[in-house]
Amino acid sequence: MYEIEVKSAFEAAHYIRNYPGKCARLHGHNWTVAAIVRGNDLDDLGMLIDFKVLKGELNRVLEEFDHSFLNEHETFTKDNPTAENLARIIFERLNESLGGKLYAVRVHESPNSSVTYYLRD
Repeated sequence: MYEIEVKSAFEAAHYIRNYPGKCARLHGHNWTVAAIVRGNDLDDLGMLIDFKVLKGELNRVLEEFDHSFLNEHETFTKDNPTAENLARIIFERLNESLGGKLYAVRVHESPNSSVTYYLRD
């Protein structure tokens, strides 16, 4: 089994509605996102997926969130823009563009805090 991971980053602000603490106030993060593909089958070049392709698709998905106020993004009109919801949304969009090859997305809102979203094995 092979596992390929690429990382990218974006900056965005948010607040967590109804949160009983500081996160209820407007604040920003330098979000880091990892996209992870797993599989056994390599292509004719000996690659599971080209790093350049995976990184390009990840950057394309992240572009819509970069330098934005997540609470005003159409995706978060009902759900809070938490790291958990962001990881799921990025996963869904990236997995669609990769034809279902994606294994997981990990979102770091700080160097020490992250969430990973993946489909059940």
